[in-house]
Amino acid sequence: MIVLLLKLILAHIIGDFFLQPQKWVKSKEKKKLKSKWLYIHIGIHIALLFLIVWDLSYTVLILFAGTLHFIIDALKLILQKKKTKRFYFFADQLLHIITLFILVFYFYNGDFEFNLTMSAQTLLLVLCAGFLTQPTSVIMKVIFSKWDISKLTKDNGSLKDAGKYIGILERLLVFIFIVVGHWEAVGFLITAKSVFRFGDLTSTKERKLTEYILIGTLISFGIAIITSLLYLNLLNYV
Repeated sequence: MIVLLLKLILAHIIGDFFLQPQKWVKSKEKKKLKSKWLYIHIGIHIALLFLIVWDLSYTVLILFAGTLHFIIDALKLILQKKKTKRFYFFADQLLHIITLFILVFYFYNGDFEFNLTMSAQTLLLVLCAGFLTQPTSVIMKVIFSKWDISKLTKDNGSLKDAGKYIGILERLLVFIFIVVGHWEAVGFLITAKSVFRFGDLTSTKERKLTEYILIGTLISFGIAIITSLLYLNLLNYV
């Protein structure tokens, strides 16, 4: 049962964060239910569910999951406004995960057994590591959408998407260090980043950018640490 749940969540993460370009999101927000990308996204999502679950005996469950995904996405597009986009983003993701739990629980008639087999442990590892890449980058982008720092970062000579990939690498490193039991390496990583990122941002005119980077770093490391601890606690629960 836990393997099925992990597969459903993995399919959701891949479909929502890896296989949904930003232009699709913008088109859906503009055209709402008239956007063709909404239906293409749902089609890809259902295809991913079939591919990852790889068991036709779950066809009814998968179709229900796809239908509920469409309903939740549609309601989000209809209800959200510019000022409430952050709220509906997190509400949307929470509802998707809750519906997957409910579907699996109902499919197994409430007989929920938490048994992490080797395949389940592998899936959990892939899920946690994958979550710390693109999904967390998107989450942080949504969180920081309340601030416009385009003027502060204009003509700063930074490589395109460099910050995104640095964040992904640091979160994966934190995850690896904690899983293998080397917390001291996490402290070293934070110190090293502080030296390289904050050393040239001490002037008053750069204070806003410094605060922005500091908050981003703390949130990034925080998410990585929480994900790592959750992974270890789930393994130890068995």
